[in-house]
Amino acid sequence: MIIGIDASNLRQGGGVTHLVEILSSTNIYKHNISKVVIWGSSQALDQIDEYPWLIKVMPKELNRSLVYRLMWQKFKLPRSAIDNNCDLVFSPGGSVSCNFRPIVTMSRNMLPFEWSEARRYGASWITVRLILLRWLQSKSFNSASGVIFLTNYAKKQVIKVTGDLPGLSTVIPHGFNSRFCTDPKAQRDMTEYSLEKPFQILYVSIVDQYKHQWHVVEAVAKLRKEGYPVVLNLVGPSYPPAQKRLTKAMNKFDVHNDWVKYHGAIPYLELHNIYKGAQLGVFASSCENMPNILLETMASGLPIACSNRGPMPEVLGDAGVYFDPEQPIEIYRAIKNLINNPQLRLEKSQASFHRAQQYSWDVCAFETFSFLEQVVTNHQQSLCAE
Repeated sequence: MIIGIDASNLRQGGGVTHLVEILSSTNIYKHNISKVVIWGSSQALDQIDEYPWLIKVMPKELNRSLVYRLMWQKFKLPRSAIDNNCDLVFSPGGSVSCNFRPIVTMSRNMLPFEWSEARRYGASWITVRLILLRWLQSKSFNSASGVIFLTNYAKKQVIKVTGDLPGLSTVIPHGFNSRFCTDPKAQRDMTEYSLEKPFQILYVSIVDQYKHQWHVVEAVAKLRKEGYPVVLNLVGPSYPPAQKRLTKAMNKFDVHNDWVKYHGAIPYLELHNIYKGAQLGVFASSCENMPNILLETMASGLPIACSNRGPMPEVLGDAGVYFDPEQPIEIYRAIKNLINNPQLRLEKSQASFHRAQQYSWDVCAFETFSFLEQVVTNHQQSLCAE
């Protein structure tokens, strides 16, 4: 069997990381696969290691604008897949316009399918893009031979919009890189912290409209006002309108720039070191598909105060203390509950660390290629039945 992978719409970030990890974690021969052909831009393909069974193809269109990439996918991908004798094309980007069959895609982005979240962008081109993605991905999922979802929550929400899907579908969560694994620390009483050696709170995520960093700032400000020696570290790139909202909150609640530290984007290969200096993790997003940052925080052995929205309870289970991410008072109470109780911090950090071990790139890779194999078999059987 020969599998084609359409990486035409992937350049960097989580999409490329997913491909890097499943290709490095799989033994394709266990799935009756002899060869994998991957089409992508030079930027994407340069991040993927070489393997004897992997053929990289870099059409010139994939190094150009979105329009060129979409035209290539629609008109040239089917011919290239046939020329390479592909039995199936896997297109993990979510939007597929070509008529090759069988084809499997993946649901990665929840914003197009949750209007209450998408509307946070108001009258903007991002809103228009999300509406367009909602239409394109709904069409893609309904025409695909198979769809991979990352969480049960995501599958349920998407199907509310698309209706029942005619093809096969499955839920395969992502994993995390082992460099994030750190055994939970012994927890100290708050009396052992001071303004000179403060308790470090960490929130890693892009600053965006549905991430609510400004509410976390307000919550921690209340703790500071009560005399708790805490510092809030924010890590991640930013969407400009949301960054303005965060800056406004920082200027209001931390006038002297004493305790909110915005570090900006940190290279992914260095990110695990940031977790090692923290005593508590916060995750305040209200819209996620598969919250990999939450998973990495769990693997880092930190107690976690977490949003109660989306798939977060599915991923974290009973190993966190939850809050409504749009209510600063709830965020404050969740964090205060943890910092006042070293035993609770220890129990939650141990529980979240052990729960994180359920999520593995090895398992993700095996289940992904097993599903692709199943779709090919199903397609061949349907052809025989005609």
